[in-house]
Amino acid sequence: MSVTAPQGFRAAGVACGIKADGALDLALVASTHPCTAAAVFTTNQIKAAPVRYDQVLLARRRTGFRAVIINSGNANACTGPRGLSDIYAIVDLAGFLLGFPPDTILVMSTGVIGVPLPVDAIRAGLFQAIPALSAEGGEAAARAIMTTDTRPKMAVRRLTLNGTPVTIGGMAKGAGMIHPHMATMLALITTDVAVEPELLDDLLRAAVDASFHRISVDGDQSTNDTAMILANGSSGVALDAHTAPLFREALTDLCVELAQAIVRDGEGATKFVEIRVRGARTPQEARHIARHIARSPLVKTAFYGGDPNWGRILAAAGSAGVSLDTEAISLWIQRGEEPPLLLFDRGSPALYFEDVAREIFAAPSFRVILELGLGDGEDWVWTCDLSHEYVTINGRYRT
Repeated sequence: MSVTAPQGFRAAGVACGIKADGALDLALVASTHPCTAAAVFTTNQIKAAPVRYDQVLLARRRTGFRAVIINSGNANACTGPRGLSDIYAIVDLAGFLLGFPPDTILVMSTGVIGVPLPVDAIRAGLFQAIPALSAEGGEAAARAIMTTDTRPKMAVRRLTLNGTPVTIGGMAKGAGMIHPHMATMLALITTDVAVEPELLDDLLRAAVDASFHRISVDGDQSTNDTAMILANGSSGVALDAHTAPLFREALTDLCVELAQAIVRDGEGATKFVEIRVRGARTPQEARHIARHIARSPLVKTAFYGGDPNWGRILAAAGSAGVSLDTEAISLWIQRGEEPPLLLFDRGSPALYFEDVAREIFAAPSFRVILELGLGDGEDWVWTCDLSHEYVTINGRYRT
């Protein structure tokens, strides 16, 4: 059900002709009650028209929103003044058909950069999507926002606050051009809890920092990245000082599930790898090094080949621009809950069986643990390998 799991949300996913293969490419999510909204956007200086449009709306106010329109197959990025005028044409029609003011409708887009939005197709799609809105439309909406994704990404969390059941639902897309801040991804989260705007913004930013900001597929940022949450209060529950921590935990857990799903579905990915850096001077330095390792092509191709070439990991850490002491560094790899295998011990190669190391590197999921021996700072990121299929997908993305 994803975004329609919370009370008061309906969704639809239709094919309006943006994608040549006839796949679903237009999603609409609407609420029966006005919503408080918060969002985190790409930090890429070249921002797509929908990002700029949403930023302006959310800078004016954070309440009263009723719907989100999301198209795939076209990013509406680098399209000049036309990009924004096309959005106005779409939300004007959607507002008329839904009976909502146009400025209560937010938008997202994903797909090819530099191609004008097919406004007529999207407007025609709205005539299909609005009658199709339903509480069962969450999966169709999640499929409609996919680009190179191989499967929809959905998550739901249910909890009880002040004795009343409440729900958080979410959907996301992303498989390539993934690297914080943000990652090439779209995420829409809904909840039937009432939340004050400032608190909702704080909760979303904390959840994003623990999830979407910790993923890297290929080290590239998008022009369209957006993570958004809508809270409509349909449950009758309003967050307070007692319930906010419980809600934060559930929201973060949902975002972690969606973020990890993006990495596991990375373009051409065959491995899911956690890079955990410990013993740094600060958590910030630990995360910086972990990200540097996660985006190294040499490291990622070693992951793909199942080659425990740990020298590449150390070389990537050493080139991250953080002062290190080689004699203090140790490196382990770990599969599941098995004891970690020591590969490098305080500046020297460790004694280990190569075939055991290869088995771990060949696993579909494993962990790399790098101990720096400089302090108490620790952080991690989630990444994947770099395969032949990634080059095939992106070498022919527009053709």
